[in-house]
Amino acid sequence: MSMSQNESRRECIAAIQEAALAAVAPDAAVRRQLCLEGDVLRIAGRSYPLADYDRIFVVGGGKAGAPMAAAVEAVLGERITAGLVNVKHGYTLHTADERQSPPRIQIIEAGHPVPDEAGRQGAERIVQMLTGLGERDLVLVLISGGGSALLTLPSPGITLADVQTLTGALLRCGATINEINAVRKHISQIKGGQLARQAYPATVVSLVLSDVVGNPLDVIASGPTVPDPTTFADAWA
Repeated sequence: MSMSQNESRRECIAAIQEAALAAVAPDAAVRRQLCLEGDVLRIAGRSYPLADYDRIFVVGGGKAGAPMAAAVEAVLGERITAGLVNVKHGYTLHTADERQSPPRIQIIEAGHPVPDEAGRQGAERIVQMLTGLGERDLVLVLISGGGSALLTLPSPGITLADVQTLTGALLRCGATINEINAVRKHISQIKGGQLARQAYPATVVSLVLSDVVGNPLDVIASGPTVPDPTTFADAWA
């Protein structure tokens, strides 16, 4: 095989790789599902007339949170009342065009896979933002892989140190992600549908970027906006 043939194949493989990465880019994924047509927000085939809402909030957590937030910001701009998204340390900047956090959606860098105080504070601020919302409020929740650790707000009586110790022990013993998340959900004020409960009676719409085979919504980031099928018995097991 000639050098030119080898070079041509390398270029072809590189082009395929670049196209594949572009296709799964978090911001591109959001833009494919979210658009604004006049005063109607369309998300994954559903319509949300903005005249029905007085305020729009954007919250979330996950390693892909920054580009997802940037994509939402590009569509909604000044229509966003406020927002906050927790991302992994070092994951705020992704491209040369994202050197600053979106102005209406604050990006908080936090610990992953073991949660830290920055993540706890960010999660607490998210809950505070959602507390007291009404029926004319719209909440967009951006969820991606890593959200379980990044959206850590322990239940009353449980400290961040408790969660850190428990998470470390589960990781060291080789527990599966499903086993870890079953425990996390039952010591959290956010996971297992609790975030959606905090926002009630506002309209809550989740944009979920899956990193789990089969896309089980209750597993991705421990399902902060969907019902929890696990029990305390599952967590103890």
